[in-house]
Amino acid sequence: MSQPYSILYLDDEVDNLTAFKAVFRRFYNIHIAENADIAQEILAHQSIDLIICDQRMPGKTGVEFLEQISGTHPDVIRMILTGYSDMQAIIDAINKGKVYHYITKPWKFEELKVIFDNALETYTLRKKISCWSPKKRNYYFKRHNKKNNI
Repeated sequence: MSQPYSILYLDDEVDNLTAFKAVFRRFYNIHIAENADIAQEILAHQSIDLIICDQRMPGKTGVEFLEQISGTHPDVIRMILTGYSDMQAIIDAINKGKVYHYITKPWKFEELKVIFDNALETYTLRKKISCWSPKKRNYYFKRHNKKNNI
């Protein structure tokens, strides 16, 4: 069996971190952080495949954190989790934080599991394609686009 994927969850609410880890630790390596500094420390020492962070936190928003790490961790799948629906935050998450998915609280296990699995499948495919030669990548994308009438 291959190594499980590693997920980093950043949220200033300890109860959310505890619940998240309890539910998802059977499926993934879960790392939790109460603030951006702890999250940065984890990123410096662990290989992380997916990051989920709360949007509203003291000191730094989730979008600000994701924007900050996008240069040093460009391949990591990024998600925002929030209990608020602020349209500007959604726009910033997509444009600045390069967010794969915007999730609203309260979350449901079944929905998040599907979202995570789909995102991690995308992550794996991106990593495989990035190792291909330019010629192989061009061939794949031409074939894929033709097949999908793009």
